[in-house]
Amino acid sequence: MNIPIKSRDQIARMREACAAAATVLESLKPLVRPGVTTQDLEEAGREMMSRLGARSACFGYQHGSRRYPAHTCISVNDEVVHGIPSLRRVLREGDLVSLDVVVEREGFIGDNACTLPVAAVSPSAEKLLRVTREALELGIREAVVGNRIGDISSAIQRHVETNGFSVVREMVGHGVGSRMHEPPEIPNFGRRGTGERIRPGMTLAIEPMVNAGGHRIRTLPDGWTVVTGDGSVSAHFEHTVLTTDQGPEILTVPGPIPGA
Repeated sequence: MNIPIKSRDQIARMREACAAAATVLESLKPLVRPGVTTQDLEEAGREMMSRLGARSACFGYQHGSRRYPAHTCISVNDEVVHGIPSLRRVLREGDLVSLDVVVEREGFIGDNACTLPVAAVSPSAEKLLRVTREALELGIREAVVGNRIGDISSAIQRHVETNGFSVVREMVGHGVGSRMHEPPEIPNFGRRGTGERIRPGMTLAIEPMVNAGGHRIRTLPDGWTVVTGDGSVSAHFEHTVLTTDQGPEILTVPGPIPGA
């Protein structure tokens, strides 16, 4: 498998793209509250991208004959990923809303996501959020030079299933760089010691997608929105991570962006 290894210049440009993606995501978090529509969040995200000199890598993304029609992916409750923002989708107390922001800046991609509670949520929903966030952290810890991709996958799966939840199997993390999806694939399930060897200079989008119920999913007739097969709620957390000899570095953190 030909996994792109980033040069020093490419890493610098990845940092800028990832800082932009993280800044957009952080700007949306305070807006999540009852009464807000997912279209409100979409418009705020699009405006922030423009201010940062970035563009959405999602808008117009082609899958088969379809092109994604929005600048962000906003998924609510049983929607796992790729929810299309809408004026008709009004957030209510107790909802879970996943914000997935992918931007392109100066030819490179930054990719991050998180799931937030809308006001007060149930204890089971709070646990789902906590476990999914912890699974991401555990997966990132395994992104160590000399380890294998399966070490990331196994750490995520073990933590999720030990806590009574399920990892989505049909959707995976991935490499990211000048394209949104690059090798390698990073499943959220697997065995330690398997998969590609991790080398310095890889940039990986690690993203546990975790269902409160079973792992099965289906796609709605819009061709994009992926929902849980049993109607259970889902959570999604993601960072873009650089592998280095000093350990994994999270790139999707807000920071100064030249020219923005």
